[in-house]
Amino acid sequence: MKRPADLFDRSREWAALAEFVEPSGAGLRVGVVSGRRRQGKSFLLRRIARAQAGLYHQAQELERGQALARFGDDVARALGLPAGQLRFPDWESALRMALGYPARGSAEAPATAPSGPGRVLVIDELPYLLGHSPEIPSVVQELVDEARDLSLPPARILVCGSALSVMTELLSGAQPLRGRAHLDLTVLPFDYRTAAEYWGVSDPQLAFLVHTVFGGTAGYRPLVDEAPAGVRQFGAWLGRNVLNPAHALYGEKDYLLREDTRITDKQLYNAIIASVAAGNHAPKDIGGPLGRDTNQLRHPLGILVAAGFLIKVDDMLTARRPLYFLADPIVRFTEVVIEPYRPLLEEGAATEVWQLADSQVHTQVYGPHFEHLARAFTAHHAGDMFGTRVGDVGPGTVNDRDGRTQHELDVVAAPQGATAQGDRTPIAMLGEAKATSRRPGLADLARLEHIRDLLVARGRDAADARLALFSRDGFDSGLISRASTRPDVHLITLNDMYA
Repeated sequence: MKRPADLFDRSREWAALAEFVEPSGAGLRVGVVSGRRRQGKSFLLRRIARAQAGLYHQAQELERGQALARFGDDVARALGLPAGQLRFPDWESALRMALGYPARGSAEAPATAPSGPGRVLVIDELPYLLGHSPEIPSVVQELVDEARDLSLPPARILVCGSALSVMTELLSGAQPLRGRAHLDLTVLPFDYRTAAEYWGVSDPQLAFLVHTVFGGTAGYRPLVDEAPAGVRQFGAWLGRNVLNPAHALYGEKDYLLREDTRITDKQLYNAIIASVAAGNHAPKDIGGPLGRDTNQLRHPLGILVAAGFLIKVDDMLTARRPLYFLADPIVRFTEVVIEPYRPLLEEGAATEVWQLADSQVHTQVYGPHFEHLARAFTAHHAGDMFGTRVGDVGPGTVNDRDGRTQHELDVVAAPQGATAQGDRTPIAMLGEAKATSRRPGLADLARLEHIRDLLVARGRDAADARLALFSRDGFDSGLISRASTRPDVHLITLNDMYA
């Protein structure tokens, strides 16, 4: 299928959808498309439906009768009929007509199918419909089974939604669509390098700053001014956009929280997000400021992971130690910059706020985000730089009993194909990421060497682990000189990460 000229990137997603809608073989196939809001899911699906002369329907937050009427108008329009000509009593009759399938018990299909030869039906924002019509997945299940038994003509249903926990549930456990979906596609944010190209930014320093606020979410770019000309204009640019109380993205965090109906206790979930944004990642540390223990946090943490607000990763060096990180840079930015200074921002003092928040921005926004990009670079762009292809990548923690301290590592990489985790993980690389103005030097290298020696002394497979230092602002000359003679030491700048 010809790729749309106005589609940026998304080659993998387009190929998967194009293959799915090919009208080969009899019967009905179901595809599930999910992803956080503003990732471009609807953009993709409208073009898939258009390419196949299919029927695209975007659900809204309406009552059941209104939703059925609106769906009927879309079906009528596809049939060349005036709006209001078709009214359906239930979703079974509505879906049968939309797909061109016969009424239950009938042997004859309608002569004309509104979704054209390919019979492609797209239902976008399905969770809005499930709120008042939970039977829809069961109706689709019945149609899938019936189409197979009666060898009905090929048809495709694509359902899509931004409420991740709702969409994930569709294919889980004993749900009607379990085992019946041929496609389960998650549309993720752009990779940081792709995001720089999308924003039209070639300067790695500026690309990094833009990514610390907007990440790889495609839908933010149309809502803000064009990217600033340079780093010096970044603060003023934010003042006109996300730091402006009149701007659509000023309240983005709260808007995202409202997407998931399971997030009912907004105060608790906001407090957890704020704790993670402050630099707490282990459940015990997250619960400290909240006065809650790990058991009390298990359920809300699970909800936030399912809803896509938090990312859960396992400590690469310590078994049974999960860590939680914010998934959306704009949520972290809101917690660090907007929430503490909301009264000032609402007085129009964005420039003053940007100056007041400078230290927090460097430690709680730039620092954690640079660590994240260091892990992303290692996992997706390093190739065999570290002597082997790497597999799992994440942070790690090492207890130093003799030194009575704990060492935290920003980047730990296991060799590709390694399956063990925690204290049995073989180690390909140990790394540290620095986004501060202080350039890493020989002391930082000595720390990594000490940690590697600790791991080897405990019998860990780390003797050949490479040592990597990531820096946003370059390295001390002494370290550069030492690294030039050490094949096991890698110095990686922000320019390297974007190269």
